[in-house]
Amino acid sequence: MREVYFDYGAANPLGPEVVEAMIPYLKEQFGNPLSLHRFGDAPRQAVEDAREKVAALIEARSNEIYFTASGSEANNLAVKGVALMNRKRGNHIVVSAIEHLSVINAAQTMEKLGFEVTRVPVDKYGLVDPADVAAALREDTTLVSIMHANSEIGTIQPVAEIAKVVKDGSKAYFHTDAVATVGTIPVDVKELGVSLLSLAGNQFYGPKGTGALYIKRATRIMPLIDGGVQEAGRRAGTENVPAIVGLGVAAELAKGDVQERMAQLVPLRDRLIERLTKEIDHVYLTGHPTERLPGHVSVVVQYIEGEAMLLLLNMQGVAASSGSTCTSRALKASHVLTAIGIEPGLANGSLVLTLGRESTVEEVDYFAEVFPPIVERLRQMSPLYKAT
Repeated sequence: MREVYFDYGAANPLGPEVVEAMIPYLKEQFGNPLSLHRFGDAPRQAVEDAREKVAALIEARSNEIYFTASGSEANNLAVKGVALMNRKRGNHIVVSAIEHLSVINAAQTMEKLGFEVTRVPVDKYGLVDPADVAAALREDTTLVSIMHANSEIGTIQPVAEIAKVVKDGSKAYFHTDAVATVGTIPVDVKELGVSLLSLAGNQFYGPKGTGALYIKRATRIMPLIDGGVQEAGRRAGTENVPAIVGLGVAAELAKGDVQERMAQLVPLRDRLIERLTKEIDHVYLTGHPTERLPGHVSVVVQYIEGEAMLLLLNMQGVAASSGSTCTSRALKASHVLTAIGIEPGLANGSLVLTLGRESTVEEVDYFAEVFPPIVERLRQMSPLYKAT
């Protein structure tokens, strides 16, 4: 039985160069970057070198990069930090209906503190219309947060257009959750026109538990963690030097080969989509057919229960997902799928396949061979399918 990993959206393996770079800071270079003695010198320099590499990946300045422990933390810092710091100017926040739960739930927390939140709808492909964002803006809007791409359906948003609408129609800061795109497609914060951008290392072969928030100079934001002066006072706590070093190396490698990765993944993605939707009845692509992440395939399979589908795939050696990692264990339909108009019953048959640089044509074809019998087996157990 072949082993196929099609869940790169949840976690990437560490690149060998990343591991090698991290090891010294797990062993002999153990000093605290804030220490003034020689044991702090190498760790301090390593953190700043990593900051420069992450900044280069998104075309930012190094002093605009603030390390966090995850993309979720970066999103929370962006949403809550901007809202709280700028509350005197207004208490209105705009998000899309398909944001990651770290943005959705952060916005809900702000509602409990007296803020108002407008949730902008999306179309059947999961695209946000910039005109809808423009219509949602108010005099008291202080933050707009629209993700760069959705990890569940793969749709890439017109962030630069939305940012222009926000700039022209308000004084609000614009944040984008770019966890799904940084290191996967080219990302330039100046071209996007954003004030804040979140990223995570585990999406481009860096360590899990690493992230960063780009904060454009002059952006007013309140720290969420009180303590020391780390990260220019915006994120207290002793730096996780080995993880930060790994994030920096992963960013440097991604900067050098992101175009090559895209060129490899797009044909594999398209081959998998074609085989799934043409060779199996009642399988429907979710997300935009072309404006989507290069290694991302998402479908709903009618008359199927998603968890059983994943378990049977696992028995065939295939690792897949039924949604984002943060929602895949929830006992309800994905908020992303319902937002694009998919009925809850059909949404339960969600399947997400995310490919990486190790993925091959042979793996795609193996999946296309083992999946139809699984679908047929599960459908024979479905009363709804038998009634058709």
